[in-house]
Parts: sequence; structure tokens; C-alpha cells
Amino acid sequence: MVSNSPRSRRKPAPLDAQRLEEIALSYVARFSTSTGKLRDYLARKVRERGWDGAGEPNLNAIVERFADRGYVDDAAWAQSRRDGLLQRGYGPRRVAQDLDAAGISAELHAGLSPDEAGIRRAAIKLATRRRFGPWSRAAPDPAIREKQIAAIVRAGHRFDIARTVVEAHSVAAVEQWAAEADESEEDDFL
Repeated sequence: MVSNSPRSRRKPAPLDAQRLEEIALSYVARFSTSTGKLRDYLARKVRERGWDGAGEPNLNAIVERFADRGYVDDAAWAQSRRDGLLQRGYGPRRVAQDLDAAGISAELHAGLSPDEAGIRRAAIKLATRRRFGPWSRAAPDPAIREKQIAAIVRAGHRFDIARTVVEAHSVAAVEQWAAEADESEEDDFL
């Protein structure tokens, strides 16, 4: 039985240059984004709705214009994203993968690499949240320790960092290990 009720959905009209610009403006007004993510979003909208403008849509021109106006700032977005991922306990490899997926340039990546102290603090946050190593309720057997190390490595940390955190005898020992990196960074700065 086919329903002709007024509630049935109509297919949206194909996009033209003005409507595509309006969609882009609406998107950057609602979300903090990168130029790569904005370009991908606009390409998806054109694929979904079709194109009714003259020639092919110039997505790069819209993205560049929005970047020039300051609506999209890759450096600020990438730094914010990096800080958020580190706060959640992800390591530098995972941060780099996320920034790559968002279309952030390799040059910008290089300036956003976390220092050793930040990497250690991120690993500790992950271990604390997941109750790994000294934060676990019971002393884990070797098989569970291996799984915990693997989980930290999958989160983007180096193997030596994961092993140090999981195999620490106490929370104080891990905190001291992280503080050593902070002190080392301060000495390098002076």
C-alpha cells in the first residue's frame, strides 16, 4: 500500500552556489572545524542532494574564502583537538592519526607534537580512567597486564610508556616518573 500522505518526505532540491554557501556558513556557525572537514562536509552534501549550478561546484574556493575570513582556523582547531585527545589519555600516534583524518597539514602536525611530560601525563590519565596498573582493584596476572599494555599502545602510546605505567608498583611511583619529565623539560627551558 503506497501512501500519498502529506507527511511523506520529499527529496530536497539540488544545490546551487548560493545554497551551498549558506550550508557552509551554517555548518561553521554550529561547529568548530578544519578546512579539510568543511571540504568533506560540502562534498557529501553535493553527493546527497545533487548539483544544479553551472559547471562543477568550487568547494575549494568556499573553503579558502571561509579560512581567509577567519571562520575556519586549522591551527586553532588542531591545537584544541590535540589538547582534548591528550586530556582523554590518547597518545601522540593517535593524535596524529586524528589530525590526518581531519585534513591537517604535516607542517602543522610538527608544531603540535606533545612533549614527553604531556605524553606521560596522557598515559597516566588513560591508566587511571581504565584502572590499569597500580590503579586496578586487584593485582593483575601477567595475561591481564599484557592486555592493559596493548590497550595503552592502541591508544597511541609507545610500548615503553605503556609498560612503565602498567608495571609500576604504586601510584606514587608513576607520578614521580611523570614529574621527572616535567623537571627535565623545565631544565631544558632554562
